[in-house]
Amino acid sequence: MSLKDIINRILGKETKKLEAYDPNVAIEVTDLVMEFKVTKDKIDTLKEYVIRTMKRTKKEKQKVRVLDGISFKVYKGERVGILGFNGAGKSTLLRIISGIYEPTEGSVRINGKLAPLLAISAGFDKNYTGKNNIYLNGSFLSMEESFIDEKYDEIVEFSELGEYINYPIKNYSKGMKSKLGFSVATLVNPDILILDEVLSVGDIKFKKKSSDKIISMMKDGVTVLFVSHTMSEIRKICNKCIWLENGKIIMEGPTEEVCDAYVENAKK
Repeated sequence: MSLKDIINRILGKETKKLEAYDPNVAIEVTDLVMEFKVTKDKIDTLKEYVIRTMKRTKKEKQKVRVLDGISFKVYKGERVGILGFNGAGKSTLLRIISGIYEPTEGSVRINGKLAPLLAISAGFDKNYTGKNNIYLNGSFLSMEESFIDEKYDEIVEFSELGEYINYPIKNYSKGMKSKLGFSVATLVNPDILILDEVLSVGDIKFKKKSSDKIISMMKDGVTVLFVSHTMSEIRKICNKCIWLENGKIIMEGPTEEVCDAYVENAKK
């Protein structure tokens, strides 16, 4: 056995990580595992919590594996839909890819500027006006103040908030906050767009507007990772799908094939 073979055997998994980097890959997910610690205890008051802690009668937390060693690649320009019933691990996967969660095991490699549209009204301060929150939310998305100044009127017009832009966010409905968040977040020109049910934002008119906005971004070659329970949206937007169930990939392939299999399985 040569010295090179001996070194490779010693390195084991480490050797695999040195595989040539493919510049055409936008997202690479490798052996991803995510576990959460949960408890079945139902403790309603602080007093009960303290007493049960002192008496050591609290139930031990259990580990729940939400993602179970999944791997896949998304190539530049692909529009990939993530299918699965509630609890399949879809949103958790997007949050790991977006950098919100740190995985228990495995890795994610991103090649390009990423814009996650997940909780699009997150980062708002309820006591600030809509105008103040545009600048606050924009800063979270790494936008320069001068850029927001330049785009301010465009944001307000797209959000359809009119004079309400000068009212505190705490007086907004959920739909109004979502409209404003969407209007700010879609200003960036990302290479990769992460979407989690965001096309359900606002009323019917705004849903169409937000859908058209996303589609126009995709025409510019943006890579998309999209979660939705609406099959018509998945079929319209995506050219490839990944079906998750119990944290594992059940099927991966062309949109129509995966969607048909998923819908057929749901009927059983």
